[in-house]
Amino acid sequence: LDGAWPISYPTPGTEKREKQYRVHQGFGDHHGGVTGAHTYFYADEAKCDQHMETFLRCIDASSGSSEDGFSAIKLTALARPQFLVRFSEVLVKWRRFFHQMAAEEGQAGRAVLDTKLQVEKVQEALANLGIASKAESQQWFTGENLGTSGTVDLLDWNNLFDSRAKLSRPLLIPNRKTGQLEPLLSRFSEEEELQMKRALQRMDVLARRAMEKGVRLMVDAEQSYFQPAISRLTVQTQRRFNGSQPLIYNTYQCYLREAYNNVTGDVELSRREGWHFGAKLVRGAYMEQERERAAQMGYEDPINPTYEKTNEMYHRCLDYVLEEIKQRRKASVMVATHNEDSVKFTLRRMMELGIHPSDKKVCFGQLLGMC
Repeated sequence: LDGAWPISYPTPGTEKREKQYRVHQGFGDHHGGVTGAHTYFYADEAKCDQHMETFLRCIDASSGSSEDGFSAIKLTALARPQFLVRFSEVLVKWRRFFHQMAAEEGQAGRAVLDTKLQVEKVQEALANLGIASKAESQQWFTGENLGTSGTVDLLDWNNLFDSRAKLSRPLLIPNRKTGQLEPLLSRFSEEEELQMKRALQRMDVLARRAMEKGVRLMVDAEQSYFQPAISRLTVQTQRRFNGSQPLIYNTYQCYLREAYNNVTGDVELSRREGWHFGAKLVRGAYMEQERERAAQMGYEDPINPTYEKTNEMYHRCLDYVLEEIKQRRKASVMVATHNEDSVKFTLRRMMELGIHPSDKKVCFGQLLGMC
C-alpha cells in the first residue's frame, strides 16, 4: 500500500505517453516486479466467476467479524487484463482528444477542471475534421443535456464518450502523428463488449452482497496501464450504489503524477451527480514494474520523480478529500498508509476541520506485517 521503503527515482523520460496503454507481450504476466500486491492471471470466464465467489465469501466473513467492515477486490480477478489495457487505451485517447482541442484554443497547462471548451467551437472542430456534422454533434450534446452552459469540460466530455460508444457507427478521432482520422473503438470486438458487461455484472453481484451485509467494498488500484479502465468501471458502480452511503471505494495511487487530477475529477463528478464519494488513498505498490515497462516501451515514467513529491501528492489529495468531507459530508476516505507523518497529518487536519472519529468518515488501514 505504502511504498515507504528506500527507493531510487531516475529522471523521467520525454517520450509521448500513448505507448503506455498498448498491449505488450513482455507484460502479459504482471507478477514480475511486484513485491507486495497480488495480481491475477486470466484463465477464462469461469475462473473469473470463481474469483467472484471467493470475494463473496470474503464479504460474508467481513460482515460476520466487524461492524461496517471492509472487503477489497481486484478487477484483474474479474476481467481479462488485456481487455482492461485496451479499454484504458480507448479512454485515454478520448481524453487526449479533448486536451488537444483545448490546446488549440490556447488552454494548454490549465488545471483539468478549469479547462472548458466552447460547445460551438467543438461542433465546428468536429465538422471540420469530418467526424460529425453540425446537426449530428448538436444532437449529441442535446441528447446528453451537456453544454447547457455553452461550455464542455472533461467530465462532460467523458460522459459524451459513454453515449457515443454505444453507436454502431465507429467514432473517429484524429491520429496526432499521421493527421488521419481513425476509429477510436476499432479494437473493441463483440467479445470485448461482452467482457465489459460481464465485469460490470460481477461487480454488481459483489456490490449487492456488500450492501446486504453492511460491508464497504474497496476496488484496489493496479498497474497504471489498467487503471483508467478499472477507475471507469468502479465509478460506474459507484453511480449505482453510492446514492445514500459510500458503499464502493475507489483507490487512488499517490505515487502517480496524475493522482490529484484523478481525485478532484471524481469528487466533482460525485457532486454533480449527487452520490457519495468513497476513496482509499495509497502511495502505490507497482513502482519497479511501472518504470521497467516505461523504459522498455519508450513512454514517460508515470511515477512522481521523488519520494518527497509522492508524500506531497498524498497529503494534497488527502487534504482535498478531508475538505470535501467538511463541506458536503458526502465523502469518506480510508487513509491506507504505514507512514507515521501521514497519520499525524490526518489527525491534525481532522481536528482543524471538526471531523470527529464518531462521524465515521475517516478510517485508517495498514497491511499486517508492515510497519
